[in-house]
Amino acid sequence: MSPAASRPMAGEEADGAPGGERGCAAFRRQDALLRDAERFVFREARLADAHDYDAWEALWTDDAIYWVPGEDADADPRGRMSIIYDNRSRIATRIKQLKTGKRFAQTPASRLRRLITNVELLGRDGGDLLVGASCMVGESRERGTTLWIGDVQWRLRETPDGLRMAAKKVVLIDHDQELPTLGFLL
Repeated sequence: MSPAASRPMAGEEADGAPGGERGCAAFRRQDALLRDAERFVFREARLADAHDYDAWEALWTDDAIYWVPGEDADADPRGRMSIIYDNRSRIATRIKQLKTGKRFAQTPASRLRRLITNVELLGRDGGDLLVGASCMVGESRERGTTLWIGDVQWRLRETPDGLRMAAKKVVLIDHDQELPTLGFLL
């Protein structure tokens, strides 16, 4: 999900302003899409904070990618180091491991709280909706509290069951530095 894939929404000028005769209707559609996207990302955050792994996993499409870049946030993750680069199968494996209660890095599970802000529509990539936001995750463990801060991009797909994540990319502000163990869902 590169910035190059971001394009203005239908009926929108490059600066985000409604355009043309259908500007009001297009603006209302865009506003409704934004509200739907906000509800989705807030729900995703709530489920992850609550360790509701089954409900969180159900938010993904079958071809999903979950990516937390390492040294270079814009590099091809297949050829560069990533903190997390999971396909759908690996997401399911990660969830199974967390649910066993035997994952050392998450025994006991971290107490988490996510703050999601500045949610905006970035455009479309094919039929998928690109959504961006700023995020801060507070993680409380025996070692103390760690703040994980970064930008998140979601590629959301409209399905008969509602929006689903086709991709999630979390770029931590300190992604290129030494990090403590990241054993939870970011």
